Amino acid sequence: MHPFRSAVEARDAQAVEALLAEDVVFFSPVVHKPYRGRPITAAILRGVLRVFEDFRYVREIGDPEGRDHALVFTATVNGREVHGCDFLHTDEDGRIDEFTVMVRPLSGAHALSEAMGAQFEQIAQEAAAGS
Repeated sequence: MHPFRSAVEARDAQAVEALLAEDVVFFSPVVHKPYRGRPITAAILRGVLRVFEDFRYVREIGDPEGRDHALVFTATVNGREVHGCDFLHTDEDGRIDEFTVMVRPLSGAHALSEAMGAQFEQIAQEAAAGS
């Protein structure tokens, strides 16, 4: 099991943050421009932990010794079912340096966008405090 999966399933935000490279690039499923850096990415992931209900990983794809991993998940956001995948790339130290999230269906993506939008003031404050 990938350490990121273990940290998320334990809802351990500190362990999740420790797995991120300082220069991680996060590609959101609902925002065009990527987010850069550990403070903002960690704050976004804490926000996700707050808005996802019934979150669980259902499949892990990738070579355990490789640097690319795909973690397939299901969750509920404001009553909408969401299916998604976290695509992780790790650097030579094993930290996540690229993180891309894809979600479906469109109604789930809209629910996620709305829920995360409501979190964004808190996310921005957390990122500023962590930088």
